[in-house]
Amino acid sequence: MRTRHISLVPVPPPLAAGVERLRDELDVPHEFPPEVREVARRSAADGPATRPGRRDLTDLDLVTIDPPGSMDLDQAVCVQRSRHGYRVWYAIADVAAWVAPGDAVDREAHRRGQTFYAPDSRSPLHPPVLGEGAASLLADGHDRPALVWRIDLDSSGQVTGSTVERARVRSRGRLSYQHVQRELDAGTARDSLRLLREVGLLRERVEAERGGVSLNLPEQEVRGEDGTWVAEFRRPLPVEGWNAQISLLTGMAAAGMMLAGGVGVLRTLPPAHPADRVHLRHVAKSLHIPWAAGTPYPEFVRSLDPDVPEHLAMLTACTTLFRGAGYTLIGPGTDPDAVRHAALAADYAHATAPLRRLVDRYVGEVCVALCAGAEVPEWALAALPKLPAEMAESDQRAHRFERGVLDLVEALELSGRVGDTFTGVVVEVEAGGRRGLVTVAQPAVEAPVSGSDLPLGEEIAVRLARCDTDTGRIAFAQA
Repeated sequence: MRTRHISLVPVPPPLAAGVERLRDELDVPHEFPPEVREVARRSAADGPATRPGRRDLTDLDLVTIDPPGSMDLDQAVCVQRSRHGYRVWYAIADVAAWVAPGDAVDREAHRRGQTFYAPDSRSPLHPPVLGEGAASLLADGHDRPALVWRIDLDSSGQVTGSTVERARVRSRGRLSYQHVQRELDAGTARDSLRLLREVGLLRERVEAERGGVSLNLPEQEVRGEDGTWVAEFRRPLPVEGWNAQISLLTGMAAAGMMLAGGVGVLRTLPPAHPADRVHLRHVAKSLHIPWAAGTPYPEFVRSLDPDVPEHLAMLTACTTLFRGAGYTLIGPGTDPDAVRHAALAADYAHATAPLRRLVDRYVGEVCVALCAGAEVPEWALAALPKLPAEMAESDQRAHRFERGVLDLVEALELSGRVGDTFTGVVVEVEAGGRRGLVTVAQPAVEAPVSGSDLPLGEEIAVRLARCDTDTGRIAFAQA
């Protein structure tokens, strides 16, 4: 599915009311209880918990790279050239230094599972005094506790070694993707960022060689300002992909450590059913997109251009192979072949976003202990068995909330236009061509469409048949 970014300030009253209804229906948390806020305030005031052996790595040229305005900064990166290739330093916020097992903040984090995003606000995993303050890797001149990964690569981008340890770090810059991309394009970026591009490109090549694949779908972005709003599709910047490769690299290193140690939680995706692959070949044929018999699926996907309507429809169809992702507990007798992430073609764990996702804190604790040759803390071991179910429930709520909010935004933008005609691309067809999904570029909307013999992958004229701003339900009909 597409990534969606929603930012509307101020939020129109009809949308605000709809979002509140969604919160109630899905039990999406909002304000923190007073006890949680007070425990977080005391923790921030007292400073991080003392950990013996925390290494001083404040000399590293670490920077954070995030969307503009982000304050919950989980990761800071520094890439260096080494004798045999590259050394990647990746500092991850040490949430366990601020949140004590079983305290009010910890219990609330388990209830939430992750951060939930709304148009004008977020329901964060942790109170802002921690998640956007003391625990965040802000470039404010202060040292921060972190779990620092050191991953060595050879000149081709292959991993030659990895470890993680507790350390003190100091971020040297709070950068946005747009800022970094401009500097890289202009040739003015610092050495570490130029090396980030080198490593990112190498890791993309490694991903292709091992049979991994990432869908290059445009992002659906909704922006608002001064009482107006606009929805549009945006292709991610190259630096977003390179930065994501560092996170994937770290998650794969974490998975390898935990599998070797026989303890932890992996992010898994089962292999696609052979019938699904056959179906995609039929879709490609119907769209007149060549897919040679000997061409592997990942190579075929990388050949698609989302700016071409037929290719956009094909990429949308490919999302069916990404369904079924979940979390799997590692234990005695774990079958390594049964816990891989099929889309990445690798073992993988969520390890790099502990301020926004609960499971990452525990993965970090397990890996730090394994690297130090120490016992995994009992509080972490005790929580592991429940994490897959907790995260699955949280994921379901987050996805439904995100989709519901976007439906409301789209309906609000189209209000008063029932009966108008738009141009869209049919990206999904079912029921013998009578029902499907259409993508309209202006405004950027994805919604159900009905018709007769809908032509997959083609541009057609559609009429807005329904637009309910209370529920967010939109429907088009073939014009």
